[in-house]
Amino acid sequence: MAFSLLDSLPPELERALDQLRAEVAARPAVVVAYSGGVDSALVAAIAVEQLGSRAQAITGVSPALAPHLRQEASDQARWLGIHHREVPTAELADPAYAENPENRCYACKRELHSVLAPIAAAAGGAAVLDGVNRDDLGDYRPGIQAAREHGVHSPLADCGIDKAGVRQLSKALGLPWWDKPANPCLASRFPYGEPITAQRLVRVAAAEEWLRQRGFPELRVRSQGQTARIELPAARLGDALEQWRDAEQRQALVEAFRQLGFTAVGLDLEGLVSGKLNRELAS
Repeated sequence: MAFSLLDSLPPELERALDQLRAEVAARPAVVVAYSGGVDSALVAAIAVEQLGSRAQAITGVSPALAPHLRQEASDQARWLGIHHREVPTAELADPAYAENPENRCYACKRELHSVLAPIAAAAGGAAVLDGVNRDDLGDYRPGIQAAREHGVHSPLADCGIDKAGVRQLSKALGLPWWDKPANPCLASRFPYGEPITAQRLVRVAAAEEWLRQRGFPELRVRSQGQTARIELPAARLGDALEQWRDAEQRQALVEAFRQLGFTAVGLDLEGLVSGKLNRELAS
């Protein structure tokens, strides 16, 4: 199969796409560390385009993966026609993850890639590819170190493709999820140092799903102790305030969150800021 360009691209991005295709095609077989996010989905698309049955996408499954994202990853893989597998990961059993230190993501990716390594070996020594893009290299991403230690390749970053480029390429190639919001794992909802448990992850997932079902598809529910702090895009704050001005709707929200185990719930008036809890690292 081949993805045709539905939109024209700037020359530099078209060259990056050609380089991406060539880099993937040069490998005998690949295993894509596939979350279903727009980045890893683009890598999976190019992998199946260039390698067909010699490409597979693997999703690590644990309580940190929101159920709706797990389903979306499966649906997208089916749309792409790539062989897709789910494998359980056990990062919660590792204190280096569960105690939620600043480098928690290192322990998470170390666990994921220890699971992917034997799958790649069984596929004839396939290369493991991830969805790290150029922008990620300038952010605090300790998981990248774990990937490098396992010999994982990042073709998007290697080809100089940033997040905006990923979205532009995905749209031009006809991938219907090109504008899918970024949605990091549920562990990112907890301040560093607060323990992460399966129960707390499930609670956050349920709270976010409750809001998603009520018209807020892009959000975070930050869990700080027993308090839930809702982050919505700044453009949606007015909608939320209008909706929750109604006493009945506000009480429904509070009661739903209390039933999940939160003792208080608030709305962050700054709005959704990706990686907001990383501000603690600079303090």
